[in-house]
Amino acid sequence: MPINTTPRILLAGVILELTLATAIIHLTLGGTLFLLNAAGYLALGAAYLVGAAMPMPAVRRISWLPPAGLAAFASVTIVAYLVIGPYFTLGWVTKGIEVAIVLLVIADLLIGADAGRASRRPPTSA
Repeated sequence: MPINTTPRILLAGVILELTLATAIIHLTLGGTLFLLNAAGYLALGAAYLVGAAMPMPAVRRISWLPPAGLAAFASVTIVAYLVIGPYFTLGWVTKGIEVAIVLLVIADLLIGADAGRASRRPPTSA
């Protein structure tokens, strides 16, 4: 049975849009820490796109790494905000976006792991 890739494509698009949104928010805040955070989101978003779009076997083998790095980066950003502050409305909106990124990346990794298992299953006889 062929695997339907439409949900993964939509999920990747949403993850990339949310990553770009939080990068733009951090970019507009100014300051070195925010600029570095924006650069990190842009780099991890680009790596996520390459891992999701490149059909090369060498890239596919490590395609789990950029999403895991993106989820870890967003998690560290959330914790740092909660520890350091400053607390304001746009900050909480950005943290909501980052929580969504983490949850969607986890879903993407689980769907990818399930699809990998399905492709390795031996065919059943009818």
